[in-house]
Amino acid sequence: MFGFRSDGKKVRNIDPFMRLVPHIMFHRNDAMVMQLQEIECENMDKYILEKRKTEGLRLTYMDIVMASFVRVVSLRPKLNRFIVNGRIYKRNNIQISLAVKKKLTDQAEETTIKLTFDGSESIKDVMEQVHQTVKENQGDIKNNTDNIAKILTRVPNVMIKIMVRFLMWLDKHGMLPKKVLAASPFHTSIFLVNLKSIKMETVYHHIYNFGTTGIFVSMGKENLEPRVVNLATGEIGVKKIMKMGIVIDERISDGLYNSLSLREFKKIMENPYILDERNDNVVLDD
Repeated sequence: MFGFRSDGKKVRNIDPFMRLVPHIMFHRNDAMVMQLQEIECENMDKYILEKRKTEGLRLTYMDIVMASFVRVVSLRPKLNRFIVNGRIYKRNNIQISLAVKKKLTDQAEETTIKLTFDGSESIKDVMEQVHQTVKENQGDIKNNTDNIAKILTRVPNVMIKIMVRFLMWLDKHGMLPKKVLAASPFHTSIFLVNLKSIKMETVYHHIYNFGTTGIFVSMGKENLEPRVVNLATGEIGVKKIMKMGIVIDERISDGLYNSLSLREFKKIMENPYILDERNDNVVLDD
């Protein structure tokens, strides 16, 4: 309350224009900026194969995506800010929410999991946490998010509306209980959907107005596409490309900062060997 929250600290030293922006664009869907990232898969495929042969690690593209975002946010901490009630906050940790199908069938339930990192993790650290958490949430197992959703939907529709509006009011004033914040997939640094796992193309997914998510990422399936492989001669070749739709709340940081951050993300994705070592130089948001 009064600007204090348990999941973040109010940023005070802000450029005047950036401080004004949340009072011009009140909601996240007012401030969405979308970018298509096209990632060349050659080095990722090589890296995954090497790790499997030399270390027995069964890495996936999703592991590389999540580890790359953890690394980028640890180096570019303004990406981890969020807006509530016109105020800009810096988050206490790096969190990624992930939508998961309990089974790959139309009838199977979907759940969400949320993973927490401090930014120092190597790709092996990220992979182990992701795979273990996904495994724990498959089948008929209910997590805290599922349990809260079940409680909220046991009542008539009009009561659901009232309860959700009340939760949003509590969140707006920093009074949402810590247990709800911990279970909510909408209170996270990044929300990720892996459409590649169901062989779909990427999409630009809206950012939810409820919660604090500042970045929504959609992974699409990879395709073979023509690319210039030799700038000097203009030679055209075929490369495997994975497209990602990234939507950012532009109020959390300026356009140049966001652009350079996404450029760093692409650089790491296309050279994942960077992620082998832990990051001992986490940059703090001052």
